[in-house]
Amino acid sequence: MVVSLAELRGLLAADVPPGRGDEDSVRRQWWAALATLQDDLLGALPPQPGVWLASPLPALYEPALLEWLDGWVWTPAEVGDLMPSGLPLLPAMPSLPEPPGAAPRGTAGRPGAFRRLRLREEDGTDPLLVLITPAVQVALALDGPPQGRRLLVRFEAPILSAALELLDRRLAEDDPAAGLGMRRRLQLLGPLRNAPDLGTRFWPLLAQRLAAMAPSVTLQPLVHGQKRAENHGHDPVSSELALLEALTHEVRTPLATIRTLIRSLLRRTDLPAVVRQRLEQIDGECSEQIDRFGLIFLAAELQRQPGSGQPLSDSELARTDLSRLLCQLEELWQRQLGRRDLKLVLEIAADLPPVMSDPSRLETMLGGLMDRFSRSLPSGSQVRLRLQPAGSRLKLQLSSDDPESREDDGPEASAHTPVGPVLSWNPETGSLQLSRQATQRLFHRLGGRLTERGGSNLTVFFPAAERGG
Repeated sequence: MVVSLAELRGLLAADVPPGRGDEDSVRRQWWAALATLQDDLLGALPPQPGVWLASPLPALYEPALLEWLDGWVWTPAEVGDLMPSGLPLLPAMPSLPEPPGAAPRGTAGRPGAFRRLRLREEDGTDPLLVLITPAVQVALALDGPPQGRRLLVRFEAPILSAALELLDRRLAEDDPAAGLGMRRRLQLLGPLRNAPDLGTRFWPLLAQRLAAMAPSVTLQPLVHGQKRAENHGHDPVSSELALLEALTHEVRTPLATIRTLIRSLLRRTDLPAVVRQRLEQIDGECSEQIDRFGLIFLAAELQRQPGSGQPLSDSELARTDLSRLLCQLEELWQRQLGRRDLKLVLEIAADLPPVMSDPSRLETMLGGLMDRFSRSLPSGSQVRLRLQPAGSRLKLQLSSDDPESREDDGPEASAHTPVGPVLSWNPETGSLQLSRQATQRLFHRLGGRLTERGGSNLTVFFPAAERGG
């Protein structure tokens, strides 16, 4: 019987208390754990040989570390369709000089290269990593039901030995040559022997990284308590959305780490002004892309949930001062648009009532709306944002002075090509963004109604709250 990776997660979960986290919180822990492992624990050591096994996408991303490791990754079959044949999932980097007397390097001497194996349906899509080096041996995984999610981190030699035995059996089924290669490499590394204080060093470092992460690193899912993709059988659309969710998480992993490092540097008082300015620009770009991919994940998650396109109930919506929220976001948007040489003009009518929405998620959705509208505008354009009453609703309108903006009223502007049910692609600009359908679905969930006219006009109507409510 073939060993499933779900069985491996069950082994790692032995004697671990049940989780109480949601998807957002455990993903933050996962990213922080990867950064702690690569930067704080292994980054402080000389290059070491070793092996790593991961699923459903590569978890390691540090080139100096990957240079010396042999890797195997179980990935969905669809991943192979997203890249030309023969390319690794992570970019190959120039080879580093080998120190005298060093052990043989990792796969093909190319950091980022690894052997790709097929992920089975029974394996699940929760992330998993087992890393074995002479100085550090660890297994990381996420598991648990919605609202009962948890991060698993195991350093104990008996648990790791049992995990490697399961992986050896799985490799023997999927790729016997790969299984033999892993066994030989582990024999060269010798017995598992972590430093006694490794766990006590790891957890405080992880806590420091979590404390340094801004709340916008991830988004809270709109849907709670629903069955996830494994209950959808062989539905190809569901599989595509599950892969999209996994990809967006893995894209945000290095971005979150970069931003954390940047913000630690910005706390220094001896930085030259030009260096500080550049670091702040990098921080802004990372935040923008983290939130953008967060929205993509959110749209994919919502698309996969039966009946989740319905608006939140009245008890889940709250009075939200949209005028004040827009004023708070104005400075951030000015900076973001300024990096593309765009200008923002904000016009808000006086004495507007609050709207009924979800304030915890509306801010991120508005940011995504601004990004969607402005991404394809040419340099020098002006973005005009108006908020005004419209009967029993408030009308939020984005418009542009770009004379070449399209007036197409079709499902998508003519320059955009649909990429599945969630994304659209503009080959002229290379821009990947939420489709109109996905954006409408998200705003509908938050109590709004989105209409769009080509690239020149975008409007959202929100229900106004009773002034005395």
